[in-house]
Amino acid sequence: MKKIIIVASLPESLINFRGELIQNIKDKDCEVITVSPPPSEVYSDILKKKKIINIPITFTGNKISPLDDFIYFIKLFRIFRKQSPDVILSYTIKPVIWGGLASRFFNTDFYALITGIGFAFQGTSFKRKLLTMLVVYLYRMALKKSKAVIFQNKDNLNLFVEKDIVPRSKTYLVNGSGVDILKFNVEVLPKDSINFLCIARLLTEKGLREYAEAAKIVKKKFPNVIFNLIGGEDTSPDAISLDEVSSWSDYISYKGSIKDVRPYIKNSHVYILPSYHEGLPRSTLEAMSMGRAVLTTDAAGCKETVENGINGFIVPVGSVDKLVEKIIWFIEHPDQIAPMGLESRRMVVEKFDVKKVNINMLKVMRI
Repeated sequence: MKKIIIVASLPESLINFRGELIQNIKDKDCEVITVSPPPSEVYSDILKKKKIINIPITFTGNKISPLDDFIYFIKLFRIFRKQSPDVILSYTIKPVIWGGLASRFFNTDFYALITGIGFAFQGTSFKRKLLTMLVVYLYRMALKKSKAVIFQNKDNLNLFVEKDIVPRSKTYLVNGSGVDILKFNVEVLPKDSINFLCIARLLTEKGLREYAEAAKIVKKKFPNVIFNLIGGEDTSPDAISLDEVSSWSDYISYKGSIKDVRPYIKNSHVYILPSYHEGLPRSTLEAMSMGRAVLTTDAAGCKETVENGINGFIVPVGSVDKLVEKIIWFIEHPDQIAPMGLESRRMVVEKFDVKKVNINMLKVMRI
């Protein structure tokens, strides 16, 4: 029996994003052990019910802390030494970097899943350039002995190859994390006022300030239109404070962090994600699977979710004017929203069904 360790930065992602993959691996008669920060009581119960073993370890997720990062590396090293896994799969930045470095001390197959390039690759200031240089070096060392590096969009893949982080021969492309097309089934559009929805952590890089500014402009002309925002706080240097979000209350209805987003998608007409970059946004795929038109940006990972003019629109990153223009188009062409939503569903069934994505993941990992 093969033993597989999966290293994550958020315990809830083991259920929400990797739950089906974990079950598929277990169905292959493999033992699965997960490593993440301590889960909440709710997610701890879910992990136990699904008979998923979890080893909780804390680490500082969204900032560089040499001491904390070294301690995290040592904890992973000790877990790998004790468990002697056949395969390690890490996803998100720190699990990939420190998991990859720790795995080099053992005879194990290491696979990295790059779900986005994150804060470190954004910006042009001197400080940010130094951070990018450091992260590139760490990635290069962490992935040196990896069996494969799996990406969710071509832009991220090409970036890693161009920066000589990983040779192209080791790279593979999958269509995001996939979405459960039965759980996120098509829902009829509501008959109320047009409702726009954005689901994202409270980060600048998610384009939330542009979303808020666009909503403010549109509400002056169309006061009955609704703009909802769902998403939890974040500790990143890029985070937007709750105080700032509260200041948007005249035009944005903030719902906080929601475990089950389906009722909110059901009550929406159009899904908006004005992000600066993504791996391949799961929230967008979930909205598409439920038959919602999409308005997003031409950023890496976002543009893969839209056939422009077919299931929605793509606008330039950071452009409030273009965002407003397309929001008003939806308001003035309500009869086009449902057909676009059905095109979204078609795309998900063809390309982003979690079952198809996981088949490709297991092929890459040779499980």
